[in-house]
Amino acid sequence: MATDRFASAVFDEYLEKAVAHASDYLRTLPDRHVGARASRDELLEVLRIPLPVQGDEGGEVIDLLASQVDRGAVACNSPRYFGFVIGGAYPVALAADCLVSTWDQNAGIYAISPLVAVVEEVAAQWLLDLFGLPPESGVGFVTGCQMANFTCLAAARHGVLRRVGWDVETDGLAGAPRINVIASAESHITIDVAMRYLGLGTRALQGVETDGQGRMRVDALREKMASLQGPTIICAQAGNVNTGAFDPLREIGAIANEAGAWLHVDGAFGLWARASQAHRSLADGIELADSWATDAHKWLNVPYDCGVAMVRHAQDHRAAMTSAAAYLIQTQGAERDAVDWVPEFSRRARGVPVYATLRALGRDGVADLIERTCARARQMAGLLAREPGVSILNDVVLNQVLVRFDDDDDFTRAVISGVQQDGTCWLGGTNWQGKAAMRISVSNWATTEDDASRSAAAIAKVFCSLRGPKTS
Repeated sequence: MATDRFASAVFDEYLEKAVAHASDYLRTLPDRHVGARASRDELLEVLRIPLPVQGDEGGEVIDLLASQVDRGAVACNSPRYFGFVIGGAYPVALAADCLVSTWDQNAGIYAISPLVAVVEEVAAQWLLDLFGLPPESGVGFVTGCQMANFTCLAAARHGVLRRVGWDVETDGLAGAPRINVIASAESHITIDVAMRYLGLGTRALQGVETDGQGRMRVDALREKMASLQGPTIICAQAGNVNTGAFDPLREIGAIANEAGAWLHVDGAFGLWARASQAHRSLADGIELADSWATDAHKWLNVPYDCGVAMVRHAQDHRAAMTSAAAYLIQTQGAERDAVDWVPEFSRRARGVPVYATLRALGRDGVADLIERTCARARQMAGLLAREPGVSILNDVVLNQVLVRFDDDDDFTRAVISGVQQDGTCWLGGTNWQGKAAMRISVSNWATTEDDASRSAAAIAKVFCSLRGPKTS
């Protein structure tokens, strides 16, 4: 009992310190400098010491780490962070994630944690319902959209080869029928990486031309498909990472169905448009696909890491992922073993914050989250477009804005760097159709009209200061 009380007291001491530091961080988050201000060398000067022989006192370690957050951390959960499609942790999601770390459950199999298995089962059903996808689909909670795309394409690899009599899990790829993999020329790099992981190789990926907004051209896809034979996977995109544009999914779905091809949709953030009546039409036809990948740590605003892989053909999904061993005590009934749906054995209970957030927001709350952030993107685009010399390069259909300054690559990059140093907001750059552009992604639940106005004003101020007075 004495040992238990001592252990409890230590936990209380450390947790109280951590909660106090976390509360300070969250309280100052709305107004803090968004970017990091310390260099690597400056951080190493504080943090790097020879590994202690006896070890430092735990509370001092917590204090040390917390003391460097203002200098060394980028405030990715700030309401004025627009650098990538990164959500800020919704309050109930953050609280649920604290429970996940406290419970320390291995979510791999039902026998280890019936609670987590059931929570994730319900969360998976809610997501399929929210997105309007087949309720019998397989669902796996993975680290992010990289592994969601990997998992879905592993299921696709299994499915298209199974149809021609090849068992890739048993016999491998050597000697297997060649798989045609078709993707937009604007597909995300995670598709390429998944091809490498799956042994298909990036050279096998055949690109299809896109239009001025980055959408796959249906005529080019038809032409490409007419030249192919054998097992085929088509990778479409819901939400271009630069423009937010959607591939014409209904037409692509019809082409895939006609050819007997597997259609996978990378919907890292765009799939969430299905939760909003105002934006649902962008993803029209997405339900025709065979698999879908998305991130919950993007637009649902749950903490990292949490991606979701969904596959219409649950048997193909399970066959591609499942593992078995006598000691694992896997279920034989209706209970859900997560290891059947994801590449990992051991993992944290990442579906718990998804459950908590969906239950706290409800269907209307998720829709409101999507619609508010899209409105803030349009607001920022409108404010910036008023400035002479500022161009908005994309149709702002979702939460992405591409901005170019004085139609000049170097100047655009200089504005981006200046905004990052200013610290009012943080955003990044990209290369869009051969031109440098500022990329603004709005996906934080806490971003207000005032945040958008302050950020646009800061961008305009940097632009004008670098530009200097114009002479006629």
